[in-house]
Amino acid sequence: MNGFPFTYETEVRFRDLDAMRHVNNATFVTYLESARLGWWLDVTRRDGLEALDLILARTEIDYRAPAFFGEAVRVGVRCVSVRRSSFALEMRVEEGASGRLLAEARKVCVYYDFKAQRSQPIPAPIRALLVAQNPGLAKE
Repeated sequence: MNGFPFTYETEVRFRDLDAMRHVNNATFVTYLESARLGWWLDVTRRDGLEALDLILARTEIDYRAPAFFGEAVRVGVRCVSVRRSSFALEMRVEEGASGRLLAEARKVCVYYDFKAQRSQPIPAPIRALLVAQNPGLAKE
């Protein structure tokens, strides 16, 4: 996906469908969350549940077209802003074979200390990894 440095792919399963025989809107949230967590582990070069030191603060989704059983779903992820303890992601969901736009989303994530139960500043090494994906972020 052009302009998205990370891509997550999955296939529409029968359980993803609703009574209208297309992917239920709530299932798109699952696709987006899988992509967000995959992106985080990839960008921070870590793995395991301990590496998931962020929480989701906001999700916005614009649904553009339905997805159907057996189709491939591809989710592109890019970081578009970094603040003291949060960052924003833009995501694009496409049907894999045709590139048909299915949804667009924006998420705000917060770097989080689960022991202290509060946000914390994004450490400089992780900030550098986020900026390396999108050099325009260094200007903020």
